[in-house]
Amino acid sequence: MNKGFLPASAEEMERRGWKEPDIVLITGDAYVDHPSYGTALIGRVLEYAGFRVGIIAQPDCSRTDDFKRLGRPKLFFGVTAGNLDSMVANYTANRKIRTGDDYSPGGRAGLRPDRATIVYTNKIKEAFPGAVVVIGGMEASMRRLAHYDYWSDTVRRSVLFDAKADILVYGMGERQITEIARRLRQGDPIKALDDIRGTVTARGDLSGIDGYIEIPSFDSVKSDKDAFNKALKTVYSQADPFRGRTIVQRHGDRFAVHHPPELPLKTGEMDKLYSLPYLRKPHTIYDGIGAIPGFEMVRFSVTSHRGCPGGCNFCSLYLHQGRIVQSRSERSIVEEISEISRDKDFRGTVTDIGGPTANLYRARCERWTDRGACEGKHCLTPAKCKDLTLGYPEMMKLWRSVKDIGRVKHVFTGSGVRYDLLTDKGSDGYFNALCKEHISGQLKVAPEHSEEAVLKLMNKPSFKVYENFLNKFGAMNGRLRKRQYLVNYLISAHPGARLEDALRLSLELIKLDIHPEQIQDFIPLPMTVSGGMYYTERDPFTGRPVYVAKGERERKLQRALLQYKQPRNRRYVLEALRKLGRMDLKTVFLH
Repeated sequence: MNKGFLPASAEEMERRGWKEPDIVLITGDAYVDHPSYGTALIGRVLEYAGFRVGIIAQPDCSRTDDFKRLGRPKLFFGVTAGNLDSMVANYTANRKIRTGDDYSPGGRAGLRPDRATIVYTNKIKEAFPGAVVVIGGMEASMRRLAHYDYWSDTVRRSVLFDAKADILVYGMGERQITEIARRLRQGDPIKALDDIRGTVTARGDLSGIDGYIEIPSFDSVKSDKDAFNKALKTVYSQADPFRGRTIVQRHGDRFAVHHPPELPLKTGEMDKLYSLPYLRKPHTIYDGIGAIPGFEMVRFSVTSHRGCPGGCNFCSLYLHQGRIVQSRSERSIVEEISEISRDKDFRGTVTDIGGPTANLYRARCERWTDRGACEGKHCLTPAKCKDLTLGYPEMMKLWRSVKDIGRVKHVFTGSGVRYDLLTDKGSDGYFNALCKEHISGQLKVAPEHSEEAVLKLMNKPSFKVYENFLNKFGAMNGRLRKRQYLVNYLISAHPGARLEDALRLSLELIKLDIHPEQIQDFIPLPMTVSGGMYYTERDPFTGRPVYVAKGERERKLQRALLQYKQPRNRRYVLEALRKLGRMDLKTVFLH
């Protein structure tokens, strides 16, 4: 296997002796050959499977020249908006244009088009009529069926139809994309690839499909919010790789056929993904242009697992990576960190060994191996299920093994942790080790809110659990004689949160002497439960009405109450207190 970058130009293809590539991957991110970048990972997986793969990163969409750079691939174009949905990457929660992009050289904004999956696919079809296009990545994954789009405030069709692509891959995609490539190489027509797990295909009829569930059509969910919630609820009920059935949704005279999720990767398969010959750096085309902020954040970090059983309603992980945790072996992680330690710029600090949630490495449940996650129950709320075993002993052993690597001086936890999994006595050993050696000074946690009704709609644990954790964190650091702090992630204006709820949260923060910097104005992400609540103003699972702060002014007031110490928020805090009839609190907030 060639150890250079995957070709990004005709000259680089020529140096490999290629006349044409088998597959060309097009991405909205800069080309960074690092396994945290989806395009690099998929490219290396396809290369390992024996395919000639080229990459076109952030092409100029004003013309077709960039799309023609590597010529027409023998098999297909693979298209992704990048590691983020392009609308999330390009716009703030209040629909303002972002001034930077962490996945672009120099952090420059504007190198990724809005609705990149659609734009890239249309440009490919313009440049190469009849070319096969496979779409994937976060944007395609979370727009795979009819969905609410916050930025246009409308219900949009499956992106498969809007992009006019041939097949959509959802989830992480390694198995799906490899099977698509193999079957196309053996001569199967693209229309025959309508039976692959973890994909969505378009059909004019449903002949030959057995045991499917039909959800309300695009026209129905666009005009009827009850139908929208019925469809969303069904999609979530079938999101398990073992229990899930085929879902179909009519779009005009065609159907989106949503095949069941791909099965979880086994440990050996996960290990293989991360053993591929990544160069772990940006392509040389960016030399002198400016650093890529997203790469600098992960440069000396390692992914230990994927999947999250938390099921937070505002998060995309449930439908993208799934509830079942898939972990790498200790040996695989140690080997990768050993390689990182040989980097000339490595100074001894591993910045993170983590995943969606750092303290869920090697978490497991007996059901996950062949029956899937429980239907109608949550793994972590209202409390951790007794059948979920945490991998704390394995994580502590891994830390010790990594510390034994020659040039490694520090091993820190950069990913957030589930604080609710650190409050019982069974977590004391792990928590002691974490606080003693594996926090760089700040630990990320996500209480999100204080009000029970709001937390329930988020599918987050009670605020009392967070207060218990705070006490334990303080006591632990006191015993260790360490000064360490929490970075608390909070969401303002989540469905169910009224202005008075923001006030109560703010008063709780004042009582606890917490002055948060990390406030996320709620963004209704496509196909998430919370996104559905925002659009329909109902809980899709219970049908009960949900209050939603949709006006920009109220959203601004809620955020200002949480960040009352910032001078620019002073007038908004006063306005919020007047609206709530609580000017008696003026001195509390503005002293």
